[in-house]
Amino acid sequence: MFREMRRLKQSLPLADSIAILERNTSGVLAVSGDDDYPYAVPLSFIYQNGKLYFHCAKSGHKLDAIAKNPKASFCIIDQDTIVPKEYTTYFRSVIVFGQACLLQDEAEKKAILQKLGNKYAPLEPPQGLLQEIDSQIKHTNIIVLTIEHISGKEAIELVKAKK
Repeated sequence: MFREMRRLKQSLPLADSIAILERNTSGVLAVSGDDDYPYAVPLSFIYQNGKLYFHCAKSGHKLDAIAKNPKASFCIIDQDTIVPKEYTTYFRSVIVFGQACLLQDEAEKKAILQKLGNKYAPLEPPQGLLQEIDSQIKHTNIIVLTIEHISGKEAIELVKAKK
């Protein structure tokens, strides 16, 4: 169902790809938007147990697109070092493919919002985060992207440097 990577030597092991998902703070969600034009939007996220979670408003372009077609992809650039002398970049990235939907369970939604808050505001006192979640949860949706395929890749120079 998913294409095999053309340059297999540059393929990242699954564990490395998951580590990239766990340590990064943003990426780009791509869905099939209005009139089937691709719609790509940068988002913050958390990764947990084979799923990505994004918070968003109660309405909007990405929600309309997901309702129409739940297939989505998410891309993260982990490294992009420009090397002018070689006319290239030393890159490392991950793309995931999966099905997106809205999280319905309120308790799970609150738990995900706490994890997002802890990731992006770790110095915030817990009480402040809980108050913020309680005040905003009625105005917030959580999108869940259940991962069906992960593809990680890095520049050949990074592959060679490991050996």
